[in-house]
Amino acid sequence: MKLQFSTKFLCSISLCAFAILNFPLALSAQATSEYYRHVIFDNSLTSDSDYYSRGTANGTSYLELKNKNRLPVETKIFLTPPNAIRIQWQSAADGGWTAQIQSTTIRNRKPGLDGKYLFFWIYAPEAIAAADMPKIVLSNRREGLQVAEFPASFSEPIELGKYTGDVAAGRWIEVRIPLADCHGASIYEFNPAYLVSVVFHQGRADNVRHTMIVDEVRVDDETIAATLAPPTHLSATGYDRHVELEWAAEKQSSSVHTVIYRALDGGEFAPVGIQAPGINRYEDFLGKANVHAQYKIAAEDWSFKPSAFSDVASATTHDLSDDELLTMLQKTCFHYYWEAADPHSGMARENIPGDDRIVATGASGFAIMALAVGVDRGFITREQGVERLTKIVDFLEHADRYHGVWSHYMNGSTGKTMPVFGMTDNGGDLVETSFLMQGLLAARQYFKGATPGEKTLYRRITKLWESVEWDWYRQTPTSNFIYWHWSPQWAWQIHHPLIGFNEVMITYLLSISSPTHGVPASMYYSGWAAQEEMAQHYREGWSGSKDGDHYGNGNTYYGIKLDVGVGHGGPLFFTHYSFMGFDPHSLHDRFTNSYFENNKSIAQINHAYCIENPKKFEGYGDNAWGLTASDGPHGYVAHAPDEADDFGTLTPTGALASFPYTPKESMAAFKHYYRDLGATMWGIYGPRDAYNESENWISPIYMGLNQAPIVVMVENYRTGLVWKNFMANPEVGEMLKKLDAESVKK
Repeated sequence: MKLQFSTKFLCSISLCAFAILNFPLALSAQATSEYYRHVIFDNSLTSDSDYYSRGTANGTSYLELKNKNRLPVETKIFLTPPNAIRIQWQSAADGGWTAQIQSTTIRNRKPGLDGKYLFFWIYAPEAIAAADMPKIVLSNRREGLQVAEFPASFSEPIELGKYTGDVAAGRWIEVRIPLADCHGASIYEFNPAYLVSVVFHQGRADNVRHTMIVDEVRVDDETIAATLAPPTHLSATGYDRHVELEWAAEKQSSSVHTVIYRALDGGEFAPVGIQAPGINRYEDFLGKANVHAQYKIAAEDWSFKPSAFSDVASATTHDLSDDELLTMLQKTCFHYYWEAADPHSGMARENIPGDDRIVATGASGFAIMALAVGVDRGFITREQGVERLTKIVDFLEHADRYHGVWSHYMNGSTGKTMPVFGMTDNGGDLVETSFLMQGLLAARQYFKGATPGEKTLYRRITKLWESVEWDWYRQTPTSNFIYWHWSPQWAWQIHHPLIGFNEVMITYLLSISSPTHGVPASMYYSGWAAQEEMAQHYREGWSGSKDGDHYGNGNTYYGIKLDVGVGHGGPLFFTHYSFMGFDPHSLHDRFTNSYFENNKSIAQINHAYCIENPKKFEGYGDNAWGLTASDGPHGYVAHAPDEADDFGTLTPTGALASFPYTPKESMAAFKHYYRDLGATMWGIYGPRDAYNESENWISPIYMGLNQAPIVVMVENYRTGLVWKNFMANPEVGEMLKKLDAESVKK
């Protein structure tokens, strides 16, 4: 099966690739978040079948299904472009069928929907009598066959024809079902606020083939008619294979979509996509160079009544050089941290869409490094960069801290800890703080100018750096290890020692570097590269391999020798997170002469594994690789090139943040993700987080941990900018001297 893609409202992109962004936090996060408090289905990311749907048929009843019992996507008839879901059925007396439309799984999506009615629109190519319409059941679970586990619940079946009447052929009709009419049929009370599945199923057995197209499934209150003003200041810019549209932020709150219309080469305008509220950009992927397109857009409310059209804008795609493509890539990924950052704190959100309250400490450190790249590339002015960094430092100075250490997640409005991982996750996270401090130290050197604002930033960042109590996280003064967490309520209950090789080397390097709360350089070998039995079991336990359980590896994979690393090297973020600021050229130890070369080997092994593709997943190859941590079809996984951790999910940041190590292979992957898969894989913040061709799945989110490594590591490949600035910190140089002295000891 070949993965098929379609345009989607979140697949828009802002590049303005060589111009300065002269606007602050332009996106209305509140408007976008509110959208996801209502929507169950608007469009499918894939154009053949919808991943978030299920269907079954039994007996001689019939239901059209594709790709592992999923409902087909309709791309020619839709209420909102570019697609809808098609339900084609035939009901027999000896059988039954169910067609289930589910809400999209979005990590950290705030549970619950707001509204008193279930709305959706239907279209029948041929008339259907009310008596022949399906029944409908609502459920707050994703699977049709449910066990009685609280809070699993579902409603009694209701007759859809009661709400539609006889359905005429060839026109869209809105269906409105009061949720008060949906009474529970489970052993637990049905709560419609937690609806996730709308299940159509067999009604009267008339043994006739029927087709019904379903679009825009949502929960809401009564639709209020509104007169919308047309969008203004529409601009269009052509790039290599796509056109970027941008327009002025709306001043009205009643608009729920912006509908994009396109005409090619002077032809008729046709709708090609929608954009969610609060986002004022859209990417129209045309697939080739030298295509001229004209555009106009209209605002639309929940009754799908459009405003008047905007003025027309036009653009032509044109081939870009490799250097221009890299600038384009960095620019669009940079938008995640510039315009979509938390408006109160300037910090990076954990994922978009998601819970907009949650800002991520580590991802914000990555964002700060991306900020320096944005200034240096001219995406924003230096003054804008200083202003944003000042906002971030303001927030960090007043946020919750635990012996100087920030928590993993914080509320972007208040700075209070958000224990996303459970009740014991309510204290300091030293690893996330390390990622944050890596960014702050790189920025301290980059923004080391003579202006009062930059001088103040230098002083304030230094104070934050010197107040982190790295030594506290040893637990005891004689401990050989640094520990990940500490909580004033739970103390050391999350008793997780930091043992390498993995993504947290920077924690040991910064702990040794600290001029105020440092740890001995000997801990690099007693803790990070520990040889004791406990450390060996630790490495083998999470990697599933004895290769590298002594920290050193020494084996050869695909003809590539690996000095350090577990198994086949592990997920690629091991070579990114600690080395976005810290230059791996500068580090060697008793196990390898160069961590740059070692990281290069890990990336090359990852690439070679994907070419071999031992588990025979679809879509892997020379230009499709990059196994690293991301969401997959079944949740968040640290994808790696081994039997246990390869599930067919490729994560673009894996290959693209490896540009310093594998420039040729990374460029091939970039061109594949953009030019071949760009209709869906290229979005407003760059390449989508992940995709899995074997399961016909595309990630609906972007992650704060995954877009910034692309921006920063591509820049390190091109100019070494972030490496140079981080390594210019005098404390880092002193640390390397200490480590060198420790490394020569017997």
